[in-house]
Amino acid sequence: MIEFISALLEHSFLQTALLAGLLASIGCGVIGTFVVVKRIAFMAGGIAHSVLGGMGAALYCGIDPLLGALLAAIIAALLIGAVRLQWKAQEDTLIGALWAIGMAIGILFIAKTPGYATDLMSFLFGNILLVPPHELWLMASLDIGLLLIVALYYRQFLAITFDEEFARLRGVPVAFFYLLLLCLVAVTVVLLIQVVGLILVIALLTLPAAIAGHYVRGLASMMLIATLLGSVFTTLGLGLSYQADLPAGPIMILCAGCVYIISAIMRHLFIRYRAIRYAIGK
Repeated sequence: MIEFISALLEHSFLQTALLAGLLASIGCGVIGTFVVVKRIAFMAGGIAHSVLGGMGAALYCGIDPLLGALLAAIIAALLIGAVRLQWKAQEDTLIGALWAIGMAIGILFIAKTPGYATDLMSFLFGNILLVPPHELWLMASLDIGLLLIVALYYRQFLAITFDEEFARLRGVPVAFFYLLLLCLVAVTVVLLIQVVGLILVIALLTLPAAIAGHYVRGLASMMLIATLLGSVFTTLGLGLSYQADLPAGPIMILCAGCVYIISAIMRHLFIRYRAIRYAIGK
């Protein structure tokens, strides 16, 4: 890692990559906590894979693919939210269909775009080293927007995350805040696409929050720990990938996955140990 730190001080593209990872970790920690606690990872996956259609269309029209991804993600979030609210019995099938349709549209636009879509491939599989400096401002703006909305409506999000029926009885407009939450998930997906690509985005969205959930129960505490873990995984993955000359995105996910598995095993053993101690004590 000493070599990576030295290179970090010398090369601006590594500094940009590090900042991109840290910015993505903010959305990852805050919104990933809602995704894990509410168990909507499949919906988040549908949103993530639907954005390929918007990215392909944007590239075909000569527009920034990230803006196309943001628009497609929000549209997909609203459609998936409407599906869940109106046709809950068929939501898995319909979300899977939207997932596939979004991917298919993206592939068709890629096929009709002249030349080789290198930028789009980096979004698909992730390449944090290719994040341009001006994209950091967009990522920072999206993070600020996420944090402001969550801070303003924290109590409402808390209510619909844990008990929608109770929230409805208390007069909370559940449908509105549910759709708003999915839109925030969509924005976070776009943030993470810059870092690990849409193929691996769900892992980075859920694993830090899931690890945090092993040790704390408060939603705010989970968000803070998940954000810190996301920062550690992106930084560590960037450093290890630089040392080994490997793609950064998969290394980040491997780091997060290994820590999650170790944490889950330790938590299971600790629960068993406490149960045995309690049985002996009785």
